[in-house]
Amino acid sequence: MAGANAWQAPFGELGVETANLLLLGTILTLSIFADALANRTCLPRISLLVLVGVGVAMVQQWGLGHDGGQPLGGLTEPLIQVALVMVAFLMGGELTRERLRSTGALIVMVSLGIAAVGITVVGLGLLALGFPLVVAVSLAAISVATDPAEVSETLHETGNKSVRARLLMGVVAIDDLWGILVFGLAMALLSWQLDHDAGTALLMAGWELGGALLLGAAVGLPAAWLTGRLRQGEPTQVEAIALILLLAGLSSWMQVSALLAALLAGALVVNLSVHHRRSFNEIEHIEWPFLVFFFVLSGASLDLHYAGQALGVTVAYVLLRLAGRYLGGLLGVVLARRHGVALPASVGLAMTPQAGIAMGMALLVTERFPDHATLLMSAVVVSTVVFELFAPFFVRRVIR
Repeated sequence: MAGANAWQAPFGELGVETANLLLLGTILTLSIFADALANRTCLPRISLLVLVGVGVAMVQQWGLGHDGGQPLGGLTEPLIQVALVMVAFLMGGELTRERLRSTGALIVMVSLGIAAVGITVVGLGLLALGFPLVVAVSLAAISVATDPAEVSETLHETGNKSVRARLLMGVVAIDDLWGILVFGLAMALLSWQLDHDAGTALLMAGWELGGALLLGAAVGLPAAWLTGRLRQGEPTQVEAIALILLLAGLSSWMQVSALLAALLAGALVVNLSVHHRRSFNEIEHIEWPFLVFFFVLSGASLDLHYAGQALGVTVAYVLLRLAGRYLGGLLGVVLARRHGVALPASVGLAMTPQAGIAMGMALLVTERFPDHATLLMSAVVVSTVVFELFAPFFVRRVIR
């Protein structure tokens, strides 16, 4: 609770819990002003919320002189987890049978093209610049992960429901699957190369994927049966919240991918339930406050004390990842054209947002290779803030 204690001092004897409540209220209040500013300018409100988070980090670390990290202490991780599960569940609701029949193959091909080219460009680029093997391979694997919350919210903000927007949602939905697979293989490769222990990393990756599928089915199938059997109103809202909290809590306890589990659960509900819109609508009604916390806390997680130490690798990673996504998008454009769908050349840039998944992967790498912990964590956190700030502009450009 070190992060939370940082906010206790200015409020005297109020205590950690009261200080956390005041900070949560302050974040939501600032989000109202950010939303008003976004409505009067061309600035995406997501970028403004991330800037609010960076301001929180500055106050905490420079103003109060405390360590960076989690301003809400133990509350930070659950809030981020719940927000991501909500987004993933809603994205699973986009994967209807009809949509999968019409664009499923194209979604897989475009996402694979972007991921494969991106990994190659980032990994080989960092190695060519002289960075250690662990850093180059780890960042190449982490580069695959995309933040679904930012892409989803930007599309919702614009109100675009075109084929291009739906295709982008599908690509984002499957992107983290490739990210988990690539990350597991990368950790196995590094373990085999450095300490000849690839089996453990492969088992962990297999469980993260397989366990997530089991959890998604275990929660999604009963939810699909239950949805529509309760009357609309409060019971349905309780049902939706219970579904999200169960997915978030069980995935954390089982150490499996919360995104993949929620994605599968959403897909099962939308395809098997007659009145599936009820649960999705209830989640949409309560989603925004959690997304506010998600974007603000993403910015607040920036550790300003270490940001300068990783400046070189951070700049290289950001530029190489942008180049890899752009080139991968060009391959996606060619594949889409063969299926009669026109995509802009910059489609890969819409896949640049990174947040919780990338930071979670970075934490796993630092636990396994502590010698590179400071460099990797600083690079991932700083680049995450950069991508969260500028990615909404890319997403808007692609779907315009």
